[in-house]
Amino acid sequence: MKKYKARSRVVIENISPQVEGGKFPIKRIVGEVVCVTADLIADGHDIISARLIYRKQGTKKWFENQILITENDIWKGEFRVEETVPYEYAVTAWVDHAMTWHKGFQKKLAAGDELSLDLRIGAEFLKEIAVLKKGAENEAVWDLLSKLESGNYEMAVEAASSESMLQVLEKFPLKHFASTSTSYLVQVDRLKAAFSNWYEFFPRSSSPDINRPGTFNDCLPIITRLSQLGFDTVYFPPVHPIGVSHRKGKNNSTSVLSGEPGSPWAIGAFEGGHTAINPTIGTLEEFKNLINHAQSLNVEIAMDLAYQCSPDHPWVKEHPSWFKWRPDGTVQYAENPPKKYQDVLPIHFETDDWENLWKELKDVIEFWIEQGIRIFRVDNPHTKPFVFWEWIMAEMRRDHPDVLFLSEAFTRPKIMARLAKIGFHQSYSYFTWRKNKSELIEYLNQLTQTELREYFRANFWPNTPDILPEYLQNTGTNHAAMRFVLAATLSSNYGMYGPVYEYCVNKPVSGKEEYFDSEKYEVRHWDWRLESPMHNLIGKINEIRNQNPAFHSTFNILFCETDNEMLLSYFKSTDDGSNKILVIVNLDPINKQSGWVKLPIKEMKINDGELIGLTDLMDQSNYRWNETWNYVELDPQLTPCHIFKLTVNSSN
Repeated sequence: MKKYKARSRVVIENISPQVEGGKFPIKRIVGEVVCVTADLIADGHDIISARLIYRKQGTKKWFENQILITENDIWKGEFRVEETVPYEYAVTAWVDHAMTWHKGFQKKLAAGDELSLDLRIGAEFLKEIAVLKKGAENEAVWDLLSKLESGNYEMAVEAASSESMLQVLEKFPLKHFASTSTSYLVQVDRLKAAFSNWYEFFPRSSSPDINRPGTFNDCLPIITRLSQLGFDTVYFPPVHPIGVSHRKGKNNSTSVLSGEPGSPWAIGAFEGGHTAINPTIGTLEEFKNLINHAQSLNVEIAMDLAYQCSPDHPWVKEHPSWFKWRPDGTVQYAENPPKKYQDVLPIHFETDDWENLWKELKDVIEFWIEQGIRIFRVDNPHTKPFVFWEWIMAEMRRDHPDVLFLSEAFTRPKIMARLAKIGFHQSYSYFTWRKNKSELIEYLNQLTQTELREYFRANFWPNTPDILPEYLQNTGTNHAAMRFVLAATLSSNYGMYGPVYEYCVNKPVSGKEEYFDSEKYEVRHWDWRLESPMHNLIGKINEIRNQNPAFHSTFNILFCETDNEMLLSYFKSTDDGSNKILVIVNLDPINKQSGWVKLPIKEMKINDGELIGLTDLMDQSNYRWNETWNYVELDPQLTPCHIFKLTVNSSN
């Protein structure tokens, strides 16, 4: 019988949010509100009172906020996370005999009953509160108690039924036999986990001189340019020494010509491995100088974390048990049939020496953190054990809570979700292949209206060095512009691989979603000073994103009804309604499209007789709407979208 809390009568069920019963934390950013709901029920008709309790994990003091009933025994409360440390929260609830007494007292008073006995009961509650609460805040309790015991019936009744009595009972609840739920965790991250503008390029393709590959020093003016375009995160493919054995040539050829640089993802050579710099692009000091230069522009360098090795990596000789050897004495290279990666050896995580392997892989991260890196794009994390990543993420959250990890796992949904649950801060997404209106709406609703909202932060990329989607192949600027606008305005985290994207270099390998003459296998020379039609659009959209906090979340999206399947419209607003944005995108990159858009009147909190002022942030043109349905048209030869900033004004 001892396992039963015999006198705890409140049952707490269906606490939300939570992930797998609290096995994994929900995710929020600093300053964000955590809204918690729970079902609270008890036998009989006594009043239930409850509190949402929360604290920084590891501290003793719990803070509490009131949690109130909404409908159908569902209670709701909230708290705000203020630091990048783990928080925990729970719900505690009890049958509130004092409040039950007060409600009954009011009913009896209205019915004209004699209340002397009820006054004595109320006085007992006040005495108990007075014992528990000391000091100046207790004066109101003693004042009420003196009136209830004054012998003056009218005075006592007036005091017992007063607003002051209700306030005392609410402020100083008697939590007899309270039930308390399991506690749940919140992973609290810095803002960039939720809002970021990424740009990827190859440092070796940064040279202004066609006769040599680029260096870190050549990247300096490019970083400045990208900062001016509004990017806050620049991601480099691996910058480590590249193996020679089985090096790949142009277009993934197994026949390599003299001087061909190989794939940066074939990591490791005689110069070193994962903590070394490829000497052809610079030195460690030059890399650190580049990191500092970027930071001075409020740009962060994101580093590629690819746990794989070329056959020439020092680990192959120093730790042969970390690789899987075949009967012919060779190491099994990486494969994803029909693709073969003869220049890349996967790490054998089932090795008996797994503890030393894990420590070494963690040391790689620690090394680059010491050099100033705070963001890692993780290559193919789904090909490494989940338990390894769970350990890594826990270690990083404890020692480096400001370090962020982007999961590059274009794989099955549940695997992508598991990596996010484990702790990856952002995740590549299926946006790359979602094209028409229904697909986009379905996918965004899945990301924002299901449990994924609690732990999966999607990062929308229209292209990557590995992926040239069919939609973008051999097309023009309008196609690229429309997909860029969608990525940057649907999601608060987006990225692009350039400069091939803005220059519309999009010839594919025949029959594949891959770039012909891919930078993965050769040095390219770009004129980084060249202005394309895309540059103005990129700069404008990034400026709009940065200046309007409604774009700083993915989870606030509300799709609006239109009468044209080629028009996609969505509304975004900050929690306090101070920044309201309406986006309308033409999904047809060739033809002008027109139609009617229905405003979300309820969500916009618009009343009858009020006018909506709209400023199109794309060209600063102004409009006034006063109807639910409004006409729009978009010519892709002029602009791919309207981005309206809304104000609501009375028409009187």
